This record gives sequence, structure tokens and C-alpha cells, in this order.
Amino acid sequence: MTAQLIKNELLSMGSPQKAEHAAYFFKTGKGQYGEGDRFIGCTVPETRSIAKTYRNMSFDEIEKLLDDEMHECRLCGLILLVEQFKKADAEKQKSIFDFYCDHIHAVNNWDLVDLSAPYIVGEWLFDKNRTVLYDLAAGRSLWKERISVVSTLAFIRKNDFADTLQLSVQFFDHRHDLMHKACGWMLREVGKRNEPVLTEFLDQYYRQMPRTMLRYAIERFSPEKRIEYMKR
Repeated sequence: MTAQLIKNELLSMGSPQKAEHAAYFFKTGKGQYGEGDRFIGCTVPETRSIAKTYRNMSFDEIEKLLDDEMHECRLCGLILLVEQFKKADAEKQKSIFDFYCDHIHAVNNWDLVDLSAPYIVGEWLFDKNRTVLYDLAAGRSLWKERISVVSTLAFIRKNDFADTLQLSVQFFDHRHDLMHKACGWMLREVGKRNEPVLTEFLDQYYRQMPRTMLRYAIERFSPEKRIEYMKR
């Protein structure tokens, strides 16, 4: 089971048309957030299907995938880590968490963050000290910052909202709408589980929130309630 075998399978499924579309969709142009990223042109389901065959791959080979220039190789490496984490005991989960943090440079687009951070970082930190989230949030790196807040999805699913709310406030003045969207998404997830908590938060902060964050946060509200918040 080698990284090269996986890459060969991904290449066999690749499509130049899909690769071109992905390069546009993930903003790989000069000065854009995904500048320089390269794509094979595989779908996520195709990549997941390949990962299933290699679910017991060693860290050494996963490292090669994470260091690959092709987006789908890094995606596959992260899927492998998530799948291994789900089935691991605590000792192995700690190793996967540490490995993920050591290779965080590879988690360098929003899809890579979103499919991995809650399921490794969030799950591991749920019953532990969460200082690492605030270190990531202060890292002045868009992807580390996104990891910090999206990881809290694991907490939200267990009705633990405090870090989501605190980090969202911290990112009110963030320069990039990808962070506003991520925070709004997490706030919406809070509201799905406890609408009064979200409403109390919004009533306190809606004037300070970026409009994109607010719009995402209130997506599940009634049309009348959405209009009320947006016009205030």
C-alpha cells in the first residue's frame, strides 16, 4: 500500500475538464486564496472510494500524499486519517492528532479543512484543554484560523457552544469572507441545536458582525426573522 499506487489510481480517474473547473472553483489564480494549487480532476466520492481500499496505510505513505502538489492526493491523505481516527483507540487517536498538527501545512484549502478538522482536531480536543484552537486562531494563517473554528463543529454536536461563540467574536474583523462564512456556518449549527443560544448571541452582536457571517447564521430562521435581523 503506497502513496504512488493511490496517486496512480487518482490519475486514472482524472478529467482535464473537471480539473479546470476545480482550479476555478477553488480560486487558484494569482493572489487568490488557493493560488498555485493543482488538480487531477477527480470527484470527492471517487477519492473516498480509493481511500477505502487503502484505509490501513502507514503514516509514512500518508505523509507522501499530504506533501503532494495535487489537491486530490492531499484530500485522500486526510480522508485516510479521518477514517483511521474513527476506528482508533485513544493512543492511536493521539498519534493521528499529532501527525495532523505536524502536517497542517497540507490542509490548505477550505474543503480540506472542512472534511478533516472537526473529525480529528475537534473530536480529540472535546474533553481536553482547547488552548491549541486559540493558538491556531492567532496563527495569522487563513487555513489555521478556519481549522480553529470549524473544529468546534465536533463540540456543537455535543451541545457545547462556548468556543464557537468566542471564536466567532474573535473573527468579526477578519479580512476574508471565507472566515465569515465559516463562523456563520458554525453559528447556524449552534442554532439548529439551541436556537435561544444563537438568538441571544445575535441580539448582543448583530451590529458588529460582518453581514456575510450574519446572513449565514440566520439561514434557518423564518423569512420574517431574517429580514428583521438584516435590516437592523
